[in-house]
Amino acid sequence: MPDLALSPYLRVLGAGRAGLHPNLATYFEAVPPGHIGIGEGVFHRAGARRRWLWPVFRMLQARGAVLGGWHENVPFTVRNRSVEGSAVARRTFHLPAGDWVMRDVVSARANGTVVDQLGEPPIVAAAFRVSVEGGALRLHSTAVGIRLGRLRVRMPKAIAPVIRLRESFDDAARRQRVELSVDVPGLGRVYEYDGTFAYRVEEGAGGIGEDA
Repeated sequence: MPDLALSPYLRVLGAGRAGLHPNLATYFEAVPPGHIGIGEGVFHRAGARRRWLWPVFRMLQARGAVLGGWHENVPFTVRNRSVEGSAVARRTFHLPAGDWVMRDVVSARANGTVVDQLGEPPIVAAAFRVSVEGGALRLHSTAVGIRLGRLRVRMPKAIAPVIRLRESFDDAARRQRVELSVDVPGLGRVYEYDGTFAYRVEEGAGGIGEDA
């Protein structure tokens, strides 16, 4: 039986979680029942720099999976909960045109990876290898798929995006940093974000879809 007191990330890391920065070890713990993890910060950059990709990403944006366009210095709020062993997150980007919400659910798999399902209902799923380097948590995608109605399609490795994510903690600034990049073979960097935030856990009885 999985230890539900640990998040999917920590369950997959096993003994490797001892190498995490103490603040990250706290961040990646499962959120206790009746509580909510709240992060507030700024994405210094987020989205796709190449304008010709914007129509594609805006279709995914409509499903709460990927931010369309290119944005800088965007305030955001993240709300985390643990639900039946999965990490459920709601990230609200406070854009000039109005708030946009990204939703994802992360679960651990028996093969030692985590799977992140993005959107509501989920439209993109990615499996990740999890590691620790210099106190930071790193994710590197091993497979990416999309959902078309009831059909799930795994993208061939030759064209599948390579997704990398790094979560670190800046002791001087007392803030956590998240950096994500998406690269496609033959195209290079197609999507990215980089932000910093402060995080706390507090009591909250509202659902993940509520601004509790």
